[in-house]
Amino acid sequence: MKPPRGLSRGANAPPPSSASLAEPQVLPAAGKTFPTHVPVVIVAGGGCGLSAGLAAHDAGATALVLERDTVCRGSTSMSAGLIPAAGSKGQRAAGIDDTPALFVADIMARTKGQTDRAVVETLVGQSAAMIDWLVEAHGIPLQPVTGWAAFGHSRPRLHQLPNAQQGEDLLSALLDACGRAGVDVVTGARVTTLFADPDGRVRGVALLRPDGSREEIGCDALVLATCGFGANHAMVAANIPEMKDATYFGPEGNRGDGMVWGAALGADLRDMSAYQGHPCLAQPQGIDMNLEPLMKGGIHVNANGARYFHEVDNVSAAALRVIAQPGRFAWYVYGEKQFRLALGSPRAREADAVGAFRYGETPEALARAIGVPPDALAATIADVQRLADTGETCPFGRRFVREDRLEGPFRAVRVTGALYHTQGGLRIDGNARVLHADGSPLPNLFAGGGAAVGISGPGREGYLPGNGLLCALGFGRIAGTNAAKLATRG
Repeated sequence: MKPPRGLSRGANAPPPSSASLAEPQVLPAAGKTFPTHVPVVIVAGGGCGLSAGLAAHDAGATALVLERDTVCRGSTSMSAGLIPAAGSKGQRAAGIDDTPALFVADIMARTKGQTDRAVVETLVGQSAAMIDWLVEAHGIPLQPVTGWAAFGHSRPRLHQLPNAQQGEDLLSALLDACGRAGVDVVTGARVTTLFADPDGRVRGVALLRPDGSREEIGCDALVLATCGFGANHAMVAANIPEMKDATYFGPEGNRGDGMVWGAALGADLRDMSAYQGHPCLAQPQGIDMNLEPLMKGGIHVNANGARYFHEVDNVSAAALRVIAQPGRFAWYVYGEKQFRLALGSPRAREADAVGAFRYGETPEALARAIGVPPDALAATIADVQRLADTGETCPFGRRFVREDRLEGPFRAVRVTGALYHTQGGLRIDGNARVLHADGSPLPNLFAGGGAAVGISGPGREGYLPGNGLLCALGFGRIAGTNAAKLATRG
C-alpha cells in the first residue's frame, strides 16, 4: 500500500512531500515480524497523545507514546491552555449553571449545523467527566475560568490550571501525570511508516531516531494524535486557499502525517477547509497577544485609524478580516485598564519587553506613534467612548460597557491574522474510531486532536475558543480507552 500523493478538501487527494523529511507511508505487513510489541501505540506526544496514553493505562493496557520532536510540545503547548467542558464539578462549585445541552447548542449555532451532531454530543457529553478525571485521577488541578463567556460560549466553561496562562503549563502537567502513571513517552521518535494488512488493520510502525537509526514496533491498536497540517504549505494551499499566504503560527511538525496514513488505509476525510485563525499575532515579533483585553474594551483599527469589524464576535474568522486590511495588518489598541489586564499574560509581558507596544498619552499622540491619521484615530476612540457611555450598539453589532471604557494613556501593538491550526481531518465516530467513507470503522485505528475532523464544521466560522483542546484531550481520552479495550480483548 502506498499513500496518495496529496489531500484536497473533501476526499482523498495529494499531500505534499518534503525533500528534507521522509514521507509518511503505509507498507504491507505480510511476513513482517517485530522485535518489540506494545498493545497500544500512540503517535505524537501533544495533548491528545498524552491524554490517550493516560486513558489507555487506566483501561488496563500498556501504551507507548512516540513523539517525533526531542521535546513534547505540539499545538497544546502553543495554546492558551483553556479547555471547555459543561457540567464539571469545578463549575458546579463555582455556581456556574451549564449543561452539555447548552454547550451542544452553542456549537451547533456557531457551525450553523454543519458538523456531526452525534459526535458533538458524545464529545461534549463526556467533557465534564474528562475534566474531573484529569483532576481526580491524575492530579491536574483544572479550574473553571469564571466570567469568561465570549466568542460564542454562552456560559463560562473554559477550564485552566491555576495561575497558568499558556499551554506549556498544561502540557507539562500532562507529562508529569504520564510519569506518575508509568506511561512511556519516547521523544526523538519520528514515525515514518505503518505496516498494515489489506483490510487496513495496522500491525506495527517504523520510526527514525535522531541518529538516523530505524526501529520497528508491533501493536494491537494504533492512535493517531499527530495534529493537523498547518505547517504543510501545499496542503494548506489545496484545502484552505484563503490562508495560503497567511502567517502560520504553530509547530513545524504539523504536516498532516496522520491524514496521509489514514487516507492510504482507506479512511474518509472531512471538513478539510476548517481551521482556527487568530487575529492578534504581534508583527514582526511573532507573539500571540491575549484576547481578554479585547473582550474588555480593546479595539482594532486599520492603517486608516478606523475600526472595521466586531472584534469579539468570532475569533477565528477575525484573522481573515485582519489580513484583508491595507497592508495585511491592524493595530490592537489598549487603554490603561486593558494594558494592565494584558500584562497578566506572560506573552504580553514578553511583547512589552521587546518593545512591541507603542505609547500615546492621548489618541492623537498614539496615532503619531503608530503612523495613522490623528484625526481619524481620535474620532474612532471618541466614538467607542461614547458607545460605552450610552450603551448603544456600534454599526458592527458590538456593545461596549462603561466599566471597560477605553481611557488613556493608550498603547497599541501591530498585529496580523494567523493560521493557528487546521480543524479538518480523519472522519471518526463517537468512539474515536477512524471510519471509511461508508461509515464502517477501520479494524484497529483511532484518532483525535488535529489528526481527526474537529467539531467546527467546514471553513473558518465554526470555531469556538478551546474546542481544539477539547478535541485533543477529549478524543484522546476516548481513543486511548477504546484502543486499550480492543488491545486487551485480544
